[in-house]
Amino acid sequence: MTVDEPKGRMGPRSCLLGLFALFVAGKCSYSPEPDQQRRLPPGWVSLGRADPEEELSLTFALRQQNVKRLSELVQAVSDPGSPRYGKYLTLEDVAELVRPSPLTLHTVQKWLLAAGARNCHSVTTQDFLTCWLSVRQAELLLSGTEFYHYMGGPAETHAVRSPHPYRLPKALAPHVDFVGGLHRFPPTSTLRQRPEPQVPGTVGLHLGVTPSVIRKRYNLTAQDVGSGTTNNSQACAQFLEQYFHDSDLAEFMRLFGGDFAHQASVARVVGQQGRGRAGIEASLDVEYLMSAGANISTWVYSSPGRHESQEPFLQWLLLLSNESALPYVHTVSYGDDEDSLSSTYIQRVNTELMKAAARGLTLLFASGDSGAGCWSVSGRHQFRPSFPASSPYVTTVGGTSFQNPFRVTNEVVDYISGGGFSNVFPRPSYQEEAVTRYLSSSPHLPPSSYFNASGRAYPDVAALSDGYWVVSNHVPIPWVSGTSASTPVFGGLLSLINEHRILRGLPPLGFLNPRLYQQRGAGLFDVTRGCHESCLDEEVEGQGFCSGPGWDPVTGWGTPNFPALLKTLMNP
Repeated sequence: MTVDEPKGRMGPRSCLLGLFALFVAGKCSYSPEPDQQRRLPPGWVSLGRADPEEELSLTFALRQQNVKRLSELVQAVSDPGSPRYGKYLTLEDVAELVRPSPLTLHTVQKWLLAAGARNCHSVTTQDFLTCWLSVRQAELLLSGTEFYHYMGGPAETHAVRSPHPYRLPKALAPHVDFVGGLHRFPPTSTLRQRPEPQVPGTVGLHLGVTPSVIRKRYNLTAQDVGSGTTNNSQACAQFLEQYFHDSDLAEFMRLFGGDFAHQASVARVVGQQGRGRAGIEASLDVEYLMSAGANISTWVYSSPGRHESQEPFLQWLLLLSNESALPYVHTVSYGDDEDSLSSTYIQRVNTELMKAAARGLTLLFASGDSGAGCWSVSGRHQFRPSFPASSPYVTTVGGTSFQNPFRVTNEVVDYISGGGFSNVFPRPSYQEEAVTRYLSSSPHLPPSSYFNASGRAYPDVAALSDGYWVVSNHVPIPWVSGTSASTPVFGGLLSLINEHRILRGLPPLGFLNPRLYQQRGAGLFDVTRGCHESCLDEEVEGQGFCSGPGWDPVTGWGTPNFPALLKTLMNP
């Protein structure tokens, strides 16, 4: 198959060979993700080369238009002081704004057809194209790739990936951001089951966090549930090779949901639900989103059943770009080390999160379970931020523990609570005042060489993350801990607030951060005690950042005091 010669200057004569042939000469090719870390994640092993005729599903991220304008619109619809506040864009509005240019669409489609790509599917915004190719075709198309089978993770997940950099024709440089399905491996859970604290006697004590403990601590009454009369809905997204069971949800509600109205089943599952054992993380997400956001229609985005060459998180982003009507609140317990991802990929994913914010979606991401994190750069330790927690377009949720683990008391820092400062994204204007105050007033700042003080700081809020009861595979499991627990709890409470707003004729909350920082923590319990973990070295001795009055990079503005938060967020 031949293709027309691309327009414009192409460099050396050997570059004038047509798009498909361009990759053969090094001078005529470029690497979209030169800084992508390609180390094999711990616990993963290679099973050998993939069969040349094996089918792969690859996703091509096409260059978008008007990204700066999109950023301006997000600010306008999310800032309570703006006349456009709450006037969110539709999916069609977003598509009209960011849709790739006709030249980009034509060039990429022509290149893929020439390579033998088939069954190509786009999304409403036309900025992603997912196609099927054989391994042989993909290795010819993407110069430098060699596909292998890998297996890893607790569920012995299978994946097909290339451990080598890929190159594209230079003619595609203005048209393709990255190719998905080559390097990034499925995530693994960071949930921990901690040993039960020992205490004599049980009078007046609780024996772990349940929905009733959460409702008591955050001051919810039996009337603080969804009305069942609106189109309000919420969702959690699961990217691990695991899923929930309806029977576990029913048993959880039987054990722990007797004192508040609730829905007995998930309204919609988007994706494939496998038939094997349920996963603790999947069970936790659903059970606590549906008990905190009680009696509100709930969707679950499920990744099991995906093809081995797909990236579950990327597939979720594609779904958001292809559905006009979506739940208003999405909670996500997923993250990667910023340094393990290419700058091209991070910036493009950030734009996808921006698209969601423009549409009035509230995206909550877990802050992670490694405290400030730690890695070595040129022989020196630095803290290690996590993404998408570090994106300026999501609300990031940290974690807390009870001061007395057996009483519903004040909260302190959970030492695993992820938090810190991005090395990629500059500090957004909405948090300038709060972060500057923390940096100038905290008595326990780590040395400046450990973190980027000018970066986007996170988390934004927090909730209990320690000692949860979960029902999984018909078994009640105690003392499950992680920000994977705090995130659906906070999300569920925001769904209840959306319910009140919708009933009053107000728009849903949308991207919360500009409003959250303007209100300086109103409606939240300030967490002022405790520090999280970090590098085990002589300089910081395992201590990262510490909480303090107001915002801090461990618990954000604090944890929800529901009646006060409802009152604060009900102002138009």
